Amino acid sequence: MSASDLSIAQPHPQGADAIQKIGLSLAALGLLVLLVAMAGVTFEQRTLFLSIALGGILVGTVVYASRKYMTQPAGIKNNGVMHKQLTNRGVFGWMIGIFLTGFYVLLYWFPYLFGTGDKTNTGLVALFDPLSNFLNGGKADEYFVYGSVYSLAVLSLGIKFMLKYRNNRYQFTRTLVVILIQLSFAYVIPEILKSLQRPDASFEMDIKNFWPLKFDFFDGDNLNAMRKNGGLGMLFLVAGVLGFTVLAPIITYFTGKRWYCSWVCGCGGLAETAGDSFRQLSSKKLVAWKIERWLIYSVLIFVVIMTAGVLYTYFSGKGEGVSGPLRSAYGFMIGSIFSGVIGVGFYPLMGNRVWCRFGCPMAAYIGLVQRFKSRFRITTNGGQCISCGNCSTYCEQGIDVRWYAQRGQNIVRSSCVGCGICSAVCPRGVLKLENGPEQGRINEDPLLIGLLKQNKD
Repeated sequence: MSASDLSIAQPHPQGADAIQKIGLSLAALGLLVLLVAMAGVTFEQRTLFLSIALGGILVGTVVYASRKYMTQPAGIKNNGVMHKQLTNRGVFGWMIGIFLTGFYVLLYWFPYLFGTGDKTNTGLVALFDPLSNFLNGGKADEYFVYGSVYSLAVLSLGIKFMLKYRNNRYQFTRTLVVILIQLSFAYVIPEILKSLQRPDASFEMDIKNFWPLKFDFFDGDNLNAMRKNGGLGMLFLVAGVLGFTVLAPIITYFTGKRWYCSWVCGCGGLAETAGDSFRQLSSKKLVAWKIERWLIYSVLIFVVIMTAGVLYTYFSGKGEGVSGPLRSAYGFMIGSIFSGVIGVGFYPLMGNRVWCRFGCPMAAYIGLVQRFKSRFRITTNGGQCISCGNCSTYCEQGIDVRWYAQRGQNIVRSSCVGCGICSAVCPRGVLKLENGPEQGRINEDPLLIGLLKQNKD
């Protein structure tokens, strides 16, 4: 802020200083190495160049974020957020959206362009061979590259998020847990356990990924692979079944769906970290809410029907029948296009929770528990609300939080993931995330009831 500028909000902040530019340069260098490898260049000294790529992105992002946020008050800023080309569907936002969308298209349907080979990898995949060999004893493939880049994004941009909300213990702790779970249970541990699997039978070993989100959990090939892997396979089978039948509904009853969607889930972890800059782009229109409910529960019903068909054909031994086409259609339309191409690629256009809000069957499943049988709610103090709109603006799930706050009405919505940003950005402390008794949890029109009582007296 210049000496003649008395504005506290500073709607047009100054550009990056020298230290921030150094951080951006390091991150750009790391990204350049990945792009060169993606273009088909195979580096001879792969360990060195992979270290430059991953280290440059991580260190550069942290240096930039530290300088950006540690020199100003903690918390979210409204400084020109709806006027920037990146955060308001501008040119930069569209460019990033097209890049991410294109990346997922190549990953799912043209993986050979990344350099995956039957005997020898090339290009981008070959660059990650040293890391893959260190973790699981084998060469990399396109999904190992994706998992590595995914985890790097959660780590680097998660640190950025923690610096931004360093004054908010809930946000700091939640993001730290998200990072640790992604790095351990979703990335490092599954890769290490791969070496223990039988070569002729392998299955996904992300133990926190429950059905119905893991829609192919009950596929015949997956069930057979777990059975063939002995005790390790049975452990994952039992844990997977208990996870969605017992663990998920019980924890959701006590804490709401936030325990999974905002603390554990990898999709939510990426949305909260890499997608934080785009949370204000989620539509708060009533028509969007209607589409959300139709879509997400349709996906859940589809998963249930498909899984029932798969289990019937598996145990009856009558062949795939209609379950095969259902499985293929779901994998293509929902598992690839919706959750990947649209779910992440459209961050800069539709907000960071497109998949979680409109398509995730796990969010739909535990969302029903949260809505009708849970102790979780967001309480509001209508008398303190000044209608600034921060809460609604930054709700990534498209909930018009201000509408509830103005009425002093508790927020009990199946779509709420309990990220707590609405509470963090409220300047008056109107909103509070609580796990209380079920009685009185839903207080319809509390201000109206109060007026009627006053008139009656």
